[in-house]
Amino acid sequence: MRLKLIACEILYRECADALARSPHTIDAEFLGKGLHDRAGAPMRDQIQARIDAVPANEYDAILLGYALCGNGLHGLEARATPIVVPRAHDCITLLLGSRTRYEEEFHNHPGTYFRSTGWLERGQGLEPLVSLQTGAGASLQALIDQYGEDNGRYLFQTLNQYQQSYSRLAYIHTGLAPDPAFAAQARTEAAARGWEFAEIQGSLRIFHQLLAGDWPEEDFITVPPGARLVARYDHQILAIEQEKSTP
Repeated sequence: MRLKLIACEILYRECADALARSPHTIDAEFLGKGLHDRAGAPMRDQIQARIDAVPANEYDAILLGYALCGNGLHGLEARATPIVVPRAHDCITLLLGSRTRYEEEFHNHPGTYFRSTGWLERGQGLEPLVSLQTGAGASLQALIDQYGEDNGRYLFQTLNQYQQSYSRLAYIHTGLAPDPAFAAQARTEAAARGWEFAEIQGSLRIFHQLLAGDWPEEDFITVPPGARLVARYDHQILAIEQEKSTP
């Protein structure tokens, strides 16, 4: 098969490993890490634009190296070429290798913040984007100066409350890190935040299956031309909505 991959650059190493092992001819395109942070309609619109730019009849399928990620895939439409997407809430599912493993990890260790090689080497740049769009990272005094005493204090608490939800940072090993530096960086970050640190085993299974053309229905969804992806709030995560015919 001839395939087109459109993926998040956070997953560059994992996708590159799967690309090297795939028996198919694959053209790969990686989109900027900021899309994940924006999620929702902005993420969908950017991915849709790249899908729309793919020439008709050139590929057997377009593969998305993305998870649902804050409904960032909701509403994506397949044009002339089928789209194949993993059934996953976010990239942690992809890095852990299955929804079952994802659910077990979150059930056994609530309040965990995850890091991977991709997040450590490429994801740090998300913080300036968040600051620019939301004010996160701004000091209390800066927010008070800009928005007034009451509003400034409220914004500071709201923008920083996510840190109170976490007590543990887990580094996901996928076997692709060239040395222990990434794990050490994650450990340093955990210490700086005052969180417990753990190293957990990841899996490349989903990446390898996606790029090998092995797409079982329980793990992947294939959107035929003329249909679109919709979010589901159950174990399926994603579903297909057929385009309504005009009478």
